[in-house]
Amino acid sequence: MPLDRGWIEQHIPHKGRMCLLDAVVSWDATRICCRSASHLAPDHPLRAHGRLGIACGIEYAAQAMAVHGALMAASAPLSSALTTEVRGSIAAATVGYLASLRGVELYVSRLDEVEGELYASATRITGNARTVLYEFELAATSRPLLRGRAGIVIAAPETSGGVAA
Repeated sequence: MPLDRGWIEQHIPHKGRMCLLDAVVSWDATRICCRSASHLAPDHPLRAHGRLGIACGIEYAAQAMAVHGALMAASAPLSSALTTEVRGSIAAATVGYLASLRGVELYVSRLDEVEGELYASATRITGNARTVLYEFELAATSRPLLRGRAGIVIAAPETSGGVAA
């Protein structure tokens, strides 16, 4: 199964143009890397005054974290008595909220001036059922554009309505 834009849109709440990622490049239990070229779109939903500022790159990283959470939930060992449909609904019942950003470093001023694809990567540092700490980076080829740490708070399943970053 390809982890392309279609798969991503089905597993995070960002739809249409607001789904910024094109595909998952690689992932494992602690790390994910996604690629995107959406920053070059003249009708990018986060553009303001004809510009796409570098701080918008945090949204790319946050979406990569959401995809990582969806992949981890979908691959979690659950009772073999559960069907794929039930397993999917359990994964969809988890909502994560971006609660904090720390140590964010910005290396360029604009994303729309960066040529080529972007690579949003996130590494899970620690976490439990309620909170997760990620280190993240947005890069173009091998050049970092921004990096930092993000704290994610996981909502209780009975109060959530979808998957969020």
